[in-house]
Amino acid sequence: MKCPYCQNIDTKVIETRISDSNGSIRRRRMCEKCSNRFTTFERIENTPIAVIKKDNTRQPFDRNKILSGLIRACIKRNISTAMLEKIVDDIESEIRNFHSNEISAKEIGDLVLKKLRDLDKVAYIRFASVYKQFDSIKQFTSELSELNKKK
Repeated sequence: MKCPYCQNIDTKVIETRISDSNGSIRRRRMCEKCSNRFTTFERIENTPIAVIKKDNTRQPFDRNKILSGLIRACIKRNISTAMLEKIVDDIESEIRNFHSNEISAKEIGDLVLKKLRDLDKVAYIRFASVYKQFDSIKQFTSELSELNKKK
């Protein structure tokens, strides 16, 4: 591993821990030349997943897009970032279990809505209003009544 400070390639591992959240391994390293310490993470490289957009273009799957959408939907709600990370981990795991290397953006949005419905109703409505492109109060009230029926 190359030192990010002096670019030396001789570094040694000081500590190794398994991360609970995403199955990665966290390694604390020290450069043998400059003695600076830094952290690296190792993850299993999975086959890339292509997301099929509405216009049939394909983009690589990016878990950060899901996380940023969740964060926006959960602003000023009592939901921790760790909980949102767990939701993203669960969604990514479900996507990888589809046994396909392609998934539509709609399917991803539906998975996010399903998770939010169980987590927080306000965050669900916020996300749904953007995802389903609400443009009237009638759509909001319709979604709210559907949400109340599913209780």
